[in-house]
Amino acid sequence: MSIFTYKQRNNINLVIIIALGCLIAYSLMGIFGSLLSTLVLYTILRPGYIYLTEVKNWNRRLTAILLLLISIIVIILPFYALSSMVIEKITELKNDQIYFKNILYKLQHLLPVGGNAQKIIEDGLKNAGTWATSLFPSLISGVFNIVLGLLLMYFLLYFMLVERETFENALVKYAPFREQNAHRFAEEMRNTTYANVVGQGFIALVQGSLLSLAFYVLGYKDPLFWGVVTSFISLVPLLGPPVVFVPAALLQFAEGNNFAAWAMLIFGFVVIINIDNVLRFMIAKKVGNIHPIITVIGVVIGIPLFGILGLVFGPLLLSYFFLLIKIYETSSMATERLERIKTIQEHEEL
Repeated sequence: MSIFTYKQRNNINLVIIIALGCLIAYSLMGIFGSLLSTLVLYTILRPGYIYLTEVKNWNRRLTAILLLLISIIVIILPFYALSSMVIEKITELKNDQIYFKNILYKLQHLLPVGGNAQKIIEDGLKNAGTWATSLFPSLISGVFNIVLGLLLMYFLLYFMLVERETFENALVKYAPFREQNAHRFAEEMRNTTYANVVGQGFIALVQGSLLSLAFYVLGYKDPLFWGVVTSFISLVPLLGPPVVFVPAALLQFAEGNNFAAWAMLIFGFVVIINIDNVLRFMIAKKVGNIHPIITVIGVVIGIPLFGILGLVFGPLLLSYFFLLIKIYETSSMATERLERIKTIQEHEEL
């Protein structure tokens, strides 16, 4: 016969569950990026999977495999190809001492730069190159971690798609909300994911493409490389495309190419920057928008955790956090109303 009461046994089981849960969560810290990537991809692929399997009556397993292959071709391979290109170019520029000396020499003719300032600028450029290189996943040094993370992500994603109803019912069942709030959280999380990943990503891609096109037409060097860099930088509201095209235009002024410099500045401030506002307004009408404060703080949080992917995952995590707070406040207010109604009814009965 047990020495514990029924309530004591339940409390002990709860403590054990929490302790094991904390241990499991701690053990999964190394693959947290893969788990978050799985959730984001599932949210993006889910509508297509539902349409193909429930409307077109395609085979579930084949549809899941097809969507995973498409995501690899459209998202994963281009990202790592562009990352490799950026890493190689940054490493090349960082090791090219003549390149930085030429830049400083041109700046000296455009702006008065003292000896100490020249040393500071030179060191800053080198350190910026080192920092930027460390943000990107290296296909050489980190190939095992990358492959392992991708295998885990697609393994989980496959079963989440194939067993979609079971997975989503389990989420609703074990979510710490009422069912209607759980569905509301899922819907708002989907809109947040679309706004941050699809919306912000599309805006960044458009701005990077426009800058790359302008560089190519105006005869600037490495238009593809700087277009990719602009796409990444465009995910941060405080920075954006001017970080790239303004210094490039100043260098053109220093070289005497006034037309190319003015054309770049006019096109950058009139078209590239304003296209952000137009697209952001269109996306906000469809799926919502992410506040710039959340984006900036999210980037600060995300980059140390996920590297370059922190530009996306950081704001996403912060958005999920505030979404949970909103759901909690709604549930608390509903509980308080029910308690007040119950108290009033009890007084009336007395």
